Amino acid sequence: MTTTIEDAARILRSGGVVAFPTETVYGLGANALDPQAVRRIYEQKGRPATSPLIVHVSSIEMARSLSSAWPTAAEELALRYWPGPLSIVVPKIAAVPDEVTSGLPTVGLRIPRHPVALQLLALAGVPVAAPSANKFTEVSPTTAQHVRDTFGDAVPVVDGGPCDVGIESTVVAVSATGKIQLLRPGMLQIPEAVIAEIESKSLSPGLHPKHYSPKRTRVMVGTAAVPGSIYVWHTQQLDNIASLQLPKEPSAYAAKLYAVLHDLDAQGYTAIVFEPLPEDPAWDALRDRLHRASVA
Repeated sequence: MTTTIEDAARILRSGGVVAFPTETVYGLGANALDPQAVRRIYEQKGRPATSPLIVHVSSIEMARSLSSAWPTAAEELALRYWPGPLSIVVPKIAAVPDEVTSGLPTVGLRIPRHPVALQLLALAGVPVAAPSANKFTEVSPTTAQHVRDTFGDAVPVVDGGPCDVGIESTVVAVSATGKIQLLRPGMLQIPEAVIAEIESKSLSPGLHPKHYSPKRTRVMVGTAAVPGSIYVWHTQQLDNIASLQLPKEPSAYAAKLYAVLHDLDAQGYTAIVFEPLPEDPAWDALRDRLHRASVA
């Protein structure tokens, strides 16, 4: 069910759940300060309570207001990269409910770059917790139709067109000493971030072993074709095998990846076989998504 930005803002203020576009993927949002509203996100997604949510804010000032400690490094990252596909994990204030953070003392924050998301956040006037608007472990939506295909009329969706980044945000944690740890790779690379040793109770969403997976179609990387499969290549076409050429440049590849997974899954392919991606930092996030999508 498509809704307007104004109606979506009213739904958020009244404790409801709406789907809306960001530059990364479509999010399933609720008032981050309303525990009951946040629980509705988990119910709609079938998401385990151990997976924290990222909170979308309209300004750096709002981000600071939700943090019990806002290190200088967090301020510098926010000024450099926001609005944009970067989530910053910092210590939270008590008003941010445990439902948002899975009981952790930290919260992930970001200002999205999409104009519809920015307008919605401004009109709603509340911070919005929003994971991707899909069922847990399935492919994130990059169009409003992807959301409707999953939730039908159960979730109002603001249609802002296709997402231009196409995969989820980069997530970093900033310590009080200014150390920046990479929790989840994204298309935005932070040169000073070091790869974190992820604890059993993760500080970031999107790190479940199986994730970003089509409902019916198996994702495979660099393996032999199986009956009813399609090869997805970014460097060449194959003779006598159904194939689809994806861009050779990582940001363009990312913008198309989830749409390809949604489309081929809907067409009923048995498997989607991807060429291994280059061992280059620019492709790290895409290799991460394909690896998790391929877990049985």
